[in-house]
Amino acid sequence: MRLIHISDLHLGFRRYQRLTPTGINQREWDVAMAFNRAIDKIIELKPDIVLIAGDVFHAVRPTNTSIVHAFSQFSRLMRALPDAIVVMIAGGHDSPRATETGCILRLFSPLGIHVVNGEAQRLTFPDRELSILAVPDALRDHPVLDTDPASKYNILVIHCEMPGTAPAWAAGQERSIVEVKPEEIGPEKWSYVALGHYHVYQQLAVNMYYSGSLEYTSLDAWGDLATERSIKLPGKGMIEYDLTTAKRKFHFLPATRPLIDLPPITARGMSSADVDAAIQAAVERVSGGIDDKIVRQIVRDVPRHIARELDHKALRELKRRALHYHLDTRRPEIIRAVASGGPGRRPSLADMVRDHLQRRVMPGDIDRERLVTLGLDYLREAETLEATATVVAAGAPE
Repeated sequence: MRLIHISDLHLGFRRYQRLTPTGINQREWDVAMAFNRAIDKIIELKPDIVLIAGDVFHAVRPTNTSIVHAFSQFSRLMRALPDAIVVMIAGGHDSPRATETGCILRLFSPLGIHVVNGEAQRLTFPDRELSILAVPDALRDHPVLDTDPASKYNILVIHCEMPGTAPAWAAGQERSIVEVKPEEIGPEKWSYVALGHYHVYQQLAVNMYYSGSLEYTSLDAWGDLATERSIKLPGKGMIEYDLTTAKRKFHFLPATRPLIDLPPITARGMSSADVDAAIQAAVERVSGGIDDKIVRQIVRDVPRHIARELDHKALRELKRRALHYHLDTRRPEIIRAVASGGPGRRPSLADMVRDHLQRRVMPGDIDRERLVTLGLDYLREAETLEATATVVAAGAPE
């Protein structure tokens, strides 16, 4: 018996100001197309179970366009897989704060989808020896997470945050949601645990996963991208899991539009003309150009007067070409290397690694900026692996 696990669709997500020829926000259309590709892949795989672990929409009251699109795609899924069990739970973005406000996900119940919002619900399917405990984000205490002893297969699908799972940059970005500790779940007693909320694919036990989002819809999409790069993940996708053999496969789904995080530029000692030239050189190195892509360029150690003197006409042209071009200029930061003295803060480990690599004597044919970027990537990867190992150890059976 095979299942597909997806989460955090965030249909109706809007960002930037550009519109499609039909007047739809371009990023809203991008997210809708990612959802279409996900439905195509699910239909191709023909699973027995489809789990949708929350945040179907980006807002409690989504746009009419996103509602109609979601209904048409879920209808297509149910027509193509009439015998599949499809379970959908509400996430924080789907759950109204006021109890008298209805949840939009109920719209999909007539299609044959098992929609669970507000309160947890156990769904049993005796003919398949299957029990699914569905726990939506209800902004209050979650129930005791117990299995059904009468069922051969027990699945938990829950929209929650697990302490220590998300990186530091993601902490506190969302409103309060259900928080669950690994020992409360006890993954060893379940056939599979499908988690929703965190936007990057992550394994927390041999059978417990965040599937991640289908597109870059986080408050900090660059944080998602950096985390994926640090763990060598190709991007967004879905999980296929066989309950009988316990085999798992991550199906990568290419993003609708590339996100390009250019290597940071250190502008210490540079003139405004030097910074302009470095920015243009970074853009020219992008394979296929920056046109219609989402691009970020960080420039560190830029004094205010240098930032004012940059070629803003050239920057406007970059913004015209890309769907979104963000120049992130960061002023020099005062860092003290001793515990007392002048203003500033103590250097972090990343600060020390960066400073060491920038000052280290090396052959002239080595690209120093790329070396610094690579060193910081390795540091982030080590920190991510350490955090993941801690979470897995906490949830492992004794």
